[in-house]
Amino acid sequence: MTAQDDVKEALRGRHIELVVIGGSAGGVDALVGLLPAIPRGFSAAVVCILHVPADRDSRLAELFDQRSALPVREARDKEAIEGGVIYFAGSGYHLSVERERCFSLSCEPPVHFARPAIDVLMESAAIAYGPALAGILLTGANHDGADGMCRIRERGGLTVVQDPEEAQASAMPGEAIRRCAPHLVLPLSGIRTLLPMLETQ
Repeated sequence: MTAQDDVKEALRGRHIELVVIGGSAGGVDALVGLLPAIPRGFSAAVVCILHVPADRDSRLAELFDQRSALPVREARDKEAIEGGVIYFAGSGYHLSVERERCFSLSCEPPVHFARPAIDVLMESAAIAYGPALAGILLTGANHDGADGMCRIRERGGLTVVQDPEEAQASAMPGEAIRRCAPHLVLPLSGIRTLLPMLETQ
């Protein structure tokens, strides 16, 4: 079975409404290669979460708004999630998804030394979206995201992990692979190819 066959099998019968992309060390560079691949008219919402310092404002939404075909903005508390928009988690707060499919910001203690934490976002999104969720975990130097990917898989969502062998920091994707046996383990080039395919399912 080829990698292309694996992708087709993983996508068979899926209708994705939300894509959550998490990363840490090296994550900005990874997203620079990924987000421009999402085409104009993409109907799912995309939420990106990177570990950012809590003591300064995140400029990620501003940075990627210049690089993306879709509108990009920072997620706001109680904001309804819209398809066709790329959202970024801001600094200093955990970002989660409510069952009503809106965002929530909170000040609970850091998870894996991070706030925002990938696990918090992914676990809450798994509850709200179930099989309509795709989780993508990228490069990172700790284990944040592994629990979240497990919850996504348990609730029927699609799980995709960057190949640790090419990741700038292999700990995060490696732990997710060890813990939850994701549907797909792909290099960044493969994830870039995959993203527009989520639209057609």
